Amino acid sequence: MGRPDPQIRNAMLSHLRRNHSELCRHWFDDIELIDLNAGTLRVLVREPVQLKYLQRQCVQQFTEAAQAATGRLTAVSFVDEDEARAEPPSSNTRGEAVAGRNGERRENASASGSGVGSGVAGFIPNDDEMLLSPDFSFDNFVVGEENRLAHAGASAVAKIPGKAYNPFFIHGGVGLGKTHLLQAICQEGMRRNRQLRVYYTSCNDFVNRWHEAVRDGQMSDFRNRFRHMDVLVVDDIHDIAQHDRLQEEFFHTFNTLHQHGKQVVLSSDAAPCEIAGLEERLTSRFNCGLVARIDKPCFETRVGIVLKKAGLRNLCIPDDVASYVAAKIDSNIRELEGAITRIQSHSMMRNAPIDLELAKQAIGDHRTSSNGSSLSIQQILDAITEFYDVRLTDLLSKRRPKSITRPRQIGMYFARHLTRFSLEEIGSYFGGRDHTTVMHAIRTVDERRRRDPELDRELVLFEQKLRNDAEKTGGASPAPAS
Repeated sequence: MGRPDPQIRNAMLSHLRRNHSELCRHWFDDIELIDLNAGTLRVLVREPVQLKYLQRQCVQQFTEAAQAATGRLTAVSFVDEDEARAEPPSSNTRGEAVAGRNGERRENASASGSGVGSGVAGFIPNDDEMLLSPDFSFDNFVVGEENRLAHAGASAVAKIPGKAYNPFFIHGGVGLGKTHLLQAICQEGMRRNRQLRVYYTSCNDFVNRWHEAVRDGQMSDFRNRFRHMDVLVVDDIHDIAQHDRLQEEFFHTFNTLHQHGKQVVLSSDAAPCEIAGLEERLTSRFNCGLVARIDKPCFETRVGIVLKKAGLRNLCIPDDVASYVAAKIDSNIRELEGAITRIQSHSMMRNAPIDLELAKQAIGDHRTSSNGSSLSIQQILDAITEFYDVRLTDLLSKRRPKSITRPRQIGMYFARHLTRFSLEEIGSYFGGRDHTTVMHAIRTVDERRRRDPELDRELVLFEQKLRNDAEKTGGASPAPAS
């Protein structure tokens, strides 16, 4: 039959957004419905990584949406462009993914290659283990000073694997973007060279496969799996330090790949020389390429991350909401994503647009410091924006007009006097400024307050507002600022 009515596609996407909002991505708008034949709706996905991701993760939800949109018992099959040009099979003989019993995914055993069609030549033949997230591309990575070297190194490696930086080693804390860059290397490398043999794995999976190979006497298969790749990418390599015998195996795997000019990419929560229990010879080899550190994102980077992550979900977040989330959550990217999810859920449950008030209700309006202070910097920021009628976005930006600089300095002044946060922490909250900027702001307000009685009265009124706000929220009133 011909192409299905476009309204079916629109109805499917609407169903997914209503019932599986956390799953939806902006690139869902690019998929096309090819035909509906013998109870199977074929869906064209042109991007190989997106295709495999949908086949592995989203069949059940799309099948549910198709059945709701058509009112018929319909299965969904994601196909690439080669399969889309072919005649639709009368039964499931080409290995398409369909919803099985209890919504589980199954694939026909006669499928060739990786089971995702001939359009995914970059994936390992006969190996359907590697799953990359379409979200983790270079286009979706927000670059800041704290990750610029790592991003530049990853981009170079993806363009010319084995020649730019080999090995390439990224280290940093949890949730700072290491996995994102590793998967971006894989995706960009395969996009540039569809014959590139890439293997992305976690160290934990590498360990498990090694144990299985030892148990089953299949070490030759284990070695062939990893030593014949063009690019080997291992996430969380620090886990290997707990296994002495496996370190020896990885040492020889690394040497084989490196000697043949094959790319090795690794990530860890610590630099090679700081991984406890790692053999010196591995430390030496990991250090012989580019070692790049990723630090916690500054305020501007966090704002960019919030807007980027929201955009991936087709979610429109105002600038003041993005600034609020970035100011409130300074730990890692996963926490920011969790905040976006909560905001999106609140918006859908209440059928209300996303604004600053909804964001405060979704992720909590108050944040107390870990050192026991009852007044949070977020409370001070809120009071400043209201008292001086400035936008939070401007307050935390790099803009320097007097109408913004003066409230900003006053906010830093009270943050120092009424909380126990350090100068560095206060600077982080106020747009990622360094401690010298905070010190200058405190001295400036102190000096002007002594010289200007009008300013002193203004600050007394502002401090009283802080006291009243603290009492309304059930917290203790802040001690008077000296």
